[in-house]
Amino acid sequence: MYRRYIKRPFDFFLALVALIMFIPLLLIVSLLVRIKLGSPVIFKQKRPGLNEKIFTLYKFRTMTDERDENGNLLSEDLRITKFGSFLRSTSLDELPELINIVKGDMSIIGPRPLLVRYLPLYNDQQKRRHEVRPGLSGLAQINGRNSISWEEKFELDVRYVDNISFINDLKILLLTIRKVILREGINQLDDVPMEDFKGTNLEGRKD
Repeated sequence: MYRRYIKRPFDFFLALVALIMFIPLLLIVSLLVRIKLGSPVIFKQKRPGLNEKIFTLYKFRTMTDERDENGNLLSEDLRITKFGSFLRSTSLDELPELINIVKGDMSIIGPRPLLVRYLPLYNDQQKRRHEVRPGLSGLAQINGRNSISWEEKFELDVRYVDNISFINDLKILLLTIRKVILREGINQLDDVPMEDFKGTNLEGRKD
């Protein structure tokens, strides 16, 4: 009942209220991003959502456009600034994703939306993370974030899919808020993107 009829309206209502409440904060962060990192202020990237449908994800920009002598972008760990690291460690860079939730691309709670290029690398079990809308936060984010392996992340994602309920979503939401406020689990790994997912146990994978 909750998964089918209540979760989406609940997400829409909470995200809309949050967007209205956070308008001053959104404006302040937007101005600081523009001053410190330049434009565009909003970073946009294609991500797979429910049933692997591709949507455009919105986040605040956290990196510069610095390039080498050949005009190629420097690696991400060289382009992220202290301000960008602060945005990531406080999750302020994620605030524009509230727009994705209002639009129906995402949910408040669910597996985090990953890169489109990972889609062919998932085995059948890992693909199940796309049976629900991706989330602003999820079970993997409150159980280690970037400090756990890809396989552990996907195991937690599928566990969430199999156990969706209002109580579980509420628990994850409250734990997320607690971790953001206390900055629990924030370490150097959270400032630098994880190593790319290159596939895991391929048994049962369809080519």
